[in-house]
Amino acid sequence: MDNKLDIGKLNLFYGEFQALKNIGFTLGKREIAALIGPSGCGKSTFIRVLNRMNDLITGCRISGTILLDGQDIYDLDVTELRSRVGMVFQKPNPFAMSIFDNTAYGPRMQGMRDKRRLAELVENSLIKAALWDEVKDRLRAPAMRLSGGQQQRLCIARCIAMEPEIILMDEPTSALDPIATGRIEELMAVLKKDYSIIIVTHAMHQAARISDRTAFFLLGELVEYGDTKTVFTNPRDRRTEDYISGRYG
Repeated sequence: MDNKLDIGKLNLFYGEFQALKNIGFTLGKREIAALIGPSGCGKSTFIRVLNRMNDLITGCRISGTILLDGQDIYDLDVTELRSRVGMVFQKPNPFAMSIFDNTAYGPRMQGMRDKRRLAELVENSLIKAALWDEVKDRLRAPAMRLSGGQQQRLCIARCIAMEPEIILMDEPTSALDPIATGRIEELMAVLKKDYSIIIVTHAMHQAARISDRTAFFLLGELVEYGDTKTVFTNPRDRRTEDYISGRYG
């Protein structure tokens, strides 16, 4: 199977409210998919389904199929799933501990104790997150002393340290300045060589710059999903064209 993710007829309800409606979606290996659409249209809800972050929400019901490498994610242990499908949130959320301990947190929680292996993993993760050169001489310093953009790259390093196959990013640059945003976008282009990535973004120019495919969500529906250039220059659905041209949203 060529796709990392295959999703069919996905529906999600919070009580009587249907937040996602009959979603069909695929994600290829080493591909970036951007999710665009107005606030409250289901983008963040959708990616939170993919590593089962909705499981503990009272009244949440999900139907349909979500296959990771052909296996239903509900047949996987949730800890295993979340190590394979990592998440980076809108606001940087480093733990109140050192840069090193932030990066090593996940592997330690899974039982890794070998100091040499941990040190190598931390270094490699920080290198992949384009942060190593900035922090290699202060790994024991508190993560909270880093700038916002550095904190977000640290959160990406913490995610990478779990050796995921897919990285979910929920508006990872919305709290950052333009320079830090540019660094994260450059980083995503590099990460794509090793990972599949789904990014939720309100910035359509960002989706156009960094993604291979773009999905337009509206009122819980996946209106259109296809090659990014095609979606932006020749959308099939009038609603997509209206949103991209700024008629609403």
